[in-house]
Amino acid sequence: MIKISYFCSMQDRIDELPQLAKDKHIENKKFFAKLKKRPPKKLDQIMQDLHDQEFGETDCLQCANCCKTTGPLFTDKDVVRISKFLKIKPKRFEEQYLRTDEDNDLVLQQTPCTFLGVDNYCGIYEVRPKACREYPHTDRKKFQQITNITLKNVAICPAAYAIVEKMKARLTL
Repeated sequence: MIKISYFCSMQDRIDELPQLAKDKHIENKKFFAKLKKRPPKKLDQIMQDLHDQEFGETDCLQCANCCKTTGPLFTDKDVVRISKFLKIKPKRFEEQYLRTDEDNDLVLQQTPCTFLGVDNYCGIYEVRPKACREYPHTDRKKFQQITNITLKNVAICPAAYAIVEKMKARLTL
């Protein structure tokens, strides 16, 4: 069995992640199905603790895999806030940076994110989309309702993968 080594480089962890997530997909899917049927009473607190612990050890600036491989959804509020920050009209922002996907959601025209710098810093961090602020959603209330998103995120975010593995070890369902 392959495990992510915390002694290897972040890039090694990112490179291992898709296969690790694939190997754990069925196990995670079964675990999440049980979690949905019978969530522990303190699940939100447990998830918050696991999230805080993991992000106390994980430096997103060393990774930025989410920004390099996936695009967030942009709400109307995001568009207004970011366009104001960039000093352009919302319509211009949409035309220049966004497209409407098959689900009729506003998403980036391309990945990696246009606003990601070579140093992994976000050029619009102070006003970034809600989806970016909340990623990877492992501290979200009623976590059992977003397990489908988490199944995808464990293949992208090393911290999400670690949180799910720690959650499975901690909870007996």
